[in-house]
Amino acid sequence: MPVDTIRVGVVGAGETGTPLLRQLLAADFVDVVGVADLDPEAPGMKLARAHARPTTDDFEDIAALGEGVDILIDTTGVAFVRDRLRARMQETGNRHTIIMHERIAVLMMSLSQGHLVATKHGVVDYESPATLGASSAE
Repeated sequence: MPVDTIRVGVVGAGETGTPLLRQLLAADFVDVVGVADLDPEAPGMKLARAHARPTTDDFEDIAALGEGVDILIDTTGVAFVRDRLRARMQETGNRHTIIMHERIAVLMMSLSQGHLVATKHGVVDYESPATLGASSAE
């Protein structure tokens, strides 16, 4: 069956999430099904509300949409958020939704703008806070 709309949820509506959200909202083949940020006044939250998109201060609300989300974009750069989103997919048996890492979001924005875009998070990897603490203690 052909896909004519991609349902996307965005977690993180600040410096990285907002420019990406702007591009997603402009695409007629994308349905932004929800935006989450701890700060209800974050620029992306205001943008989402201006486009009548659901917003929440709990990223798990977006994950709870289950298979109603094709791609869940995590732009937070926070390992806990990334880990919790993955755990939520496993707990619910959701094998449909893809969790997109912030680096991929930066790649997409960079390609569309023709140059590497900067983010406030710098290098974001998959190490847990415990692993990071152990390596810095050496």
